[in-house]
Amino acid sequence: MRRLLFTLLFSVFLVGCTSGTAGQIDTGEENTLNVAYMAQPPSLDPHLTVAVATSEIGRNTFETLLSFNEQNEVAPLLAESFESSDDEKSITFHLRKGVKFHNGKEMTADDVVASMERWKLLNGKAQIYFADSKFVKEDDYTVILKMDKPLTIAKYILAMNVNFAAIMPEEVIENAGELGVTEYIGTGPFKFVDWKQDQYIQFEKNEDYQSTSAEIDGLVGKKEPLVDRLKIHMVPDTSTRTAGVQTGEYDIALNIPTDNYEQISKDPNLEAVIFPDGFTTAVFNNREGVFVDKKRRQAVNLAVKKEDVLVTAYTREEFYMLEHGIVGKDYVAWHNDQGKDVYENHDPDAAKELLKETGYNGETVRILTTRDYDDQYQAAIVVQQQLEEIGMEVELLVYDWPTLMEVREDPSTYDIMIMAYNPVTDPTQLNFLDSRTNYTGWTNDPNMDALIDDLLVAENDEAAKEVFSQMQAEFWDYLPAVKFGDYSGIAVTHGDVTGFDHIHGAVLWNVAK
Repeated sequence: MRRLLFTLLFSVFLVGCTSGTAGQIDTGEENTLNVAYMAQPPSLDPHLTVAVATSEIGRNTFETLLSFNEQNEVAPLLAESFESSDDEKSITFHLRKGVKFHNGKEMTADDVVASMERWKLLNGKAQIYFADSKFVKEDDYTVILKMDKPLTIAKYILAMNVNFAAIMPEEVIENAGELGVTEYIGTGPFKFVDWKQDQYIQFEKNEDYQSTSAEIDGLVGKKEPLVDRLKIHMVPDTSTRTAGVQTGEYDIALNIPTDNYEQISKDPNLEAVIFPDGFTTAVFNNREGVFVDKKRRQAVNLAVKKEDVLVTAYTREEFYMLEHGIVGKDYVAWHNDQGKDVYENHDPDAAKELLKETGYNGETVRILTTRDYDDQYQAAIVVQQQLEEIGMEVELLVYDWPTLMEVREDPSTYDIMIMAYNPVTDPTQLNFLDSRTNYTGWTNDPNMDALIDDLLVAENDEAAKEVFSQMQAEFWDYLPAVKFGDYSGIAVTHGDVTGFDHIHGAVLWNVAK
């Protein structure tokens, strides 16, 4: 199985959701793929919410103009091809011909323009970067994105996997209300059938699915619905998901705890699919308190042995990787070696000297964490112990997750926040880099802000990568946060399931029983 990054953990924006009126599917038949999923989506309208559950489930029905290949490079999906203008102020999309929606209508430029203009109003990044841009129909199979200024990262925003730019029929877009579209009709490999709240969402094979003939390449290339029915079961309890895949009640179970890996690996009926799932950090409060002084942030980076954090949080080498890059190595368009020496430098004695230089006098360092995510809590314990070893007074502030999300918005409440993040597809999604996002931690680095602006208007991809190299070097100098490393997740398949992969989420097409 390929070991690729999962798409980005975002917060759930609660909105209403709709249910279909189609008849029930007999789920007892052999050609039904039963999947145990961990969360109920608020909606299946990808334009409307940043909920990962919406995106991961919804992409079986909806598709985008662009997506990511196996190297995490942007590639065409519903577009046959695309090209940027020399001044990077427009992108022309040549649409695939003969692609049909689930209602039998052929997809044309009118549907794409209607979909993209609605998405542009609802997606947070699009609101920022495409506010004064327009999607324009040139002919039935050509759409142009005309931007008011150059934007090198535009294609990454258009291909993003969460709150994604789903293409729907023009009439479905026109009938959408504040609570979302009233029909879930896309071009994807599975058709929406019905949704029983808190129990399951059902799909059926799209017999008329139009796939490209290209080889499977990440989320693009050949896509086939190889089962007649797809049933996503809402199973929030991890032990229930684990037991269900062991008994064969579920063919696939997602988000299985790493503690269960040894038991799973010994079961001949099960296969564990391990995939990079995110990265773990300590985010500093840069606005007030102990770590306004950069030398103290540098002292933390020197004091904490990153592998100790990862071993404690993730237990086995299969589930973590020492990685300095703030956009990981699987993203070849961005990965570079800047800051690697700073990342690898573990020197508690030098950390003590830096603290002495800053006049540190026993002020309490408050580390914000939660037991709701055990990896974050275990990481916090290691950071506490190793900071105490260099002479710091450290207190753990432990909250449930919803309370932590509130507390972290107050700069008077904490000094370090232990936080795990899902990987991003472009550097501008790293909110802790940009002071203008007012993201918790409140970084204040004019040099980084200027580099982000340079990245947005870079002349081409190579120029953008060079700017990002400078950004990563600045990250490891200014240290708005310390990255400890990357971590992996587990999905499990039962029995004769073949073709399953995990690429920015579960890939349920090209899967057979």
